[in-house]
Amino acid sequence: MKTLLVTGGAGFIGGNFVLGTIAAGGCRIVNLDKLTYAGNLDTLAAVADDPRHVFVRGDIGDRALVERLLAEHRPDAIVNFAAESHVDRSIDGPAAFVQTNVVGTLALLEAALGYWRALDEAGRAAFRFLHVSTDEVYGSLGPTGRFTEETPYAPNSPYSASKAASDHLVRAFHHTYGLPTLTTNCSNNYGPYQFPEKLVPLMIGKALRGESLPVYGDGRNVRDWLYVEDHCEAIRRVLEAGRPGEVYNVGGDAERENIEVVRRILALVDQRRPLPDGATREGLITYVKDRPGHDRRYAIDASKIQRELGWRPRESFESGLARTVDWYLANAAWVARVTDGSYRGERLGAA
Repeated sequence: MKTLLVTGGAGFIGGNFVLGTIAAGGCRIVNLDKLTYAGNLDTLAAVADDPRHVFVRGDIGDRALVERLLAEHRPDAIVNFAAESHVDRSIDGPAAFVQTNVVGTLALLEAALGYWRALDEAGRAAFRFLHVSTDEVYGSLGPTGRFTEETPYAPNSPYSASKAASDHLVRAFHHTYGLPTLTTNCSNNYGPYQFPEKLVPLMIGKALRGESLPVYGDGRNVRDWLYVEDHCEAIRRVLEAGRPGEVYNVGGDAERENIEVVRRILALVDQRRPLPDGATREGLITYVKDRPGHDRRYAIDASKIQRELGWRPRESFESGLARTVDWYLANAAWVARVTDGSYRGERLGAA
């Protein structure tokens, strides 16, 4: 049975990866998570007592802790999800993003390099360091074209700048030291267990409560949407068959304007929780001042991972969004517990 050291495995994407990987069998996971506001053990309740899952609370920047975990558990791979990830929060406080996403990733890479160098020849050949990143490092697209793995980096927010720096460090550790790294750059994820500050769960919650739905600018910003379970399948496939040193873009081939996403969410909520008078919730939409430095359009060209590794998303945007709305309606208790008072659905990043 392979052992994976997964960082950030109590967060949204990391938590889904842990749950899906344990369910698929064949892997033991050591899960290192700092449990900041977006990390929550409730997400991992299904594997809390599973002997294949070992949870450790800690920071990827704690070099001594990471080195101890590597020596004790002897993982076959490291999968790095750990990151501060919300653009609006990065506008309000960029320093935390640099500390975790850049300094923390560097510490993790240094520990991984020392561990990898001490392995025997077969262990070094089999070991992988997979770094999970974002399409936001590429900047903003015009009305046409898609990001490829060769697109120059042009980050426009403190969050994307910090992720770009971490991507470059991962690349450098491969080319300078030979560490067998893999990087994935994904489009906008949505699905179960996402912290309610992000667009999809925020709009679901506000629609259910009858609150105003804030849409930035004219609502015409475009994102490529990727169902989180499809993303986790892609990561497992890259870990299994990706070529060391390579980058793989992961997208859902589901470009949608933000306003279209919001209206689709409202339609799904109206179907499942109709208002007493039969009215729709579309009147809750309110256009607000745009986010500073708001990228206009993202779109991922995922042809490389499709061609080389045979991965394709299973969910369409419509089917994935319906599954997501149904999950949040069925898991109101999870939302209530993770929203512990530090976040109340207020706007962030307006500075």
